[in-house]
Amino acid sequence: MAHFVLVHGAWHGGWCWERIVPLLTAAGHRVSAPDLAGMGSDRTPFTEDVLEQWSSQVASLAGSEGPAILVGHSRGGIVISEAAERAPGAVQQLVYLTAFLLPAGESLQANVEKAGPGTGPEMIIDGERGTCTVKPGSERGIFYNRCSDADTRAAVARLCPEPLEPLARGLRITPQRFGRVPRAYIEALDDQAIRIGHQRAMQAVLPCAKVVSIDSDHSPFYSAPLALGEALLRMG
Repeated sequence: MAHFVLVHGAWHGGWCWERIVPLLTAAGHRVSAPDLAGMGSDRTPFTEDVLEQWSSQVASLAGSEGPAILVGHSRGGIVISEAAERAPGAVQQLVYLTAFLLPAGESLQANVEKAGPGTGPEMIIDGERGTCTVKPGSERGIFYNRCSDADTRAAVARLCPEPLEPLARGLRITPQRFGRVPRAYIEALDDQAIRIGHQRAMQAVLPCAKVVSIDSDHSPFYSAPLALGEALLRMG
């Protein structure tokens, strides 16, 4: 059985996997779905290099019980990439769930700008705290356009500020370490945050051995949990 480490995206916490964890554990897998440091209910202060802080946290979890399957959603993609760079021997596979799959040196911010207008949510910047939030009222159209009203309300109520530093820093990965770990991609066909053309453009730069498409929005853990669970079980 595999050890899945589920890494949430920007503004979210480990809570977003609440319907996926039971599906994987019921199949006999071990699952970790942490709040990244400073996110969700975690109150750990952000360090000067938050992406290093997060990737170290995930790499440590991956190595806690044999090689793990790291699943990164959205911004979580850059976290699992750097976790694999830190500890390639602890990672069985990288799975990018409608996530940022970036080459060495590229930042998430630069990738979004390259993708053009309409990519990602409208953000409100808090320069004093070095964080950003999503413009109120825009969350459903970007993240949860296929989710129920109840799920959308519950998710929006739990969103928290995202640090700016990881979004602007170029990715630190190498072919010798990150590049030796097998990659897979789970596409979300009706994603309004990272549109399918953008997802496939990233895959063209860094091809993945396995690609699975699911008919969902940016949040398949709520809008299509069974399809997502089945896709992940195919990775184990």
